[in-house]
Amino acid sequence: METTLKIEELAQFILGIFLFSQLDYAWWWFPALLLTPDIGMFGYLINTKIGAFTYNVFHHKAIAIAIGLSGFYLNNSLLILIGVILFSHASFDRVFGYGLKYPDSFKNTHLGSIGK
Repeated sequence: METTLKIEELAQFILGIFLFSQLDYAWWWFPALLLTPDIGMFGYLINTKIGAFTYNVFHHKAIAIAIGLSGFYLNNSLLILIGVILFSHASFDRVFGYGLKYPDSFKNTHLGSIGK
């Protein structure tokens, strides 16, 4: 099952690359922005509960999709870009087993424990 989930996430990451390719941004913006959603980890400097919340906000695919769709609705390419980057980053992370966080520990995710 773990391999199946990773393949699914990889396919979603490839979808994110495709969606980005449809935007009017230079190709180098994609790798340059891909890791920016990890800014959500700064919440862990306060405590694990806030860290999990901020991390999950920046890594939740429904939020990414909502931002991207609002960009389409409002004809705002920046919102579309933000949605695509958030979606792509979340998929990229999950290929490597980094899932949404539980509030007790950074290593405790919806995909299981990191670093088993």
